[in-house]
Amino acid sequence: MTASNEQPQSEQRRKGLAKMAEVYGFDLSDGPGDYFAHTADHLFGEVWTREGLTVRDRRLLLLGALAASGLDDVAEIQAGAALGNGELTPDQLREIALFLCYYIGWPLGTKLNFTFGKVIGNVEKNR
Repeated sequence: MTASNEQPQSEQRRKGLAKMAEVYGFDLSDGPGDYFAHTADHLFGEVWTREGLTVRDRRLLLLGALAASGLDDVAEIQAGAALGNGELTPDQLREIALFLCYYIGWPLGTKLNFTFGKVIGNVEKNR
């Protein structure tokens, strides 16, 4: 036990937190509970760190899945991180939304386009 009565951080947790920081573009502190443990240790420590796909590749796949599910709140987080990390440009985000309209349906694609517009506007306003 550490002086603060917390368990020392495992290598898997450190690996997961480092990947989360890379993906989201800001440092994340350790969190409590099983949900956070699965997110940090397994999703980010194992899945996002696998070889074969880049972070950008995984982000593109995730944006498509989020758009198809209508999860614009999470897509907003991912789009902001992609812009902040230089993985995607505003024009590429707009192109993704247009492209996905044909595969996920116009209403969901339009919703994504509005979400991306909001993210792009916030980034451009804060420059």
